[in-house]
Amino acid sequence: MLERFEDLTAGVTQVYKNIQRIKKQRMNSLGLKGTQVMCIYYLSIHPEGMTAADLSRITVEDKASISRILAELEEEGYITYETEPGRKYRAPALLTEKGRETAVKIQQLILQATEAGGQGLTDEEREIFYRALFQIADNLSALLTNLSK
Repeated sequence: MLERFEDLTAGVTQVYKNIQRIKKQRMNSLGLKGTQVMCIYYLSIHPEGMTAADLSRITVEDKASISRILAELEEEGYITYETEPGRKYRAPALLTEKGRETAVKIQQLILQATEAGGQGLTDEEREIFYRALFQIADNLSALLTNLSK
């Protein structure tokens, strides 16, 4: 049982650190930070826009951090808001043309990393892996909830 814990934590940590390194190397070429990239990515798959709260939930980053990142992305011309100036609170952020062009590059880099990471796995093995991974994540979330009571 303890060996499974060691294997899980070592494997998850190694994957996470590699993803962070890949993000840093690849995204530096775009002049972006990892969380900025994730916001652009999620906004690209939600063309109707997303609020800071939405992005905070999906990226698992605190809302204040996401708000700062959105301000940076707006200043750099990647996003805009369809609202009155100064009334961005709860307004959905939308990608600009520059943001959409960058999102295409980001998606290509993500696709390359995903394909490299999944080499040697069949579709069935990949499906089982993700099902098991998310079951473990859900189980640990439930444990955390019970420990908080």
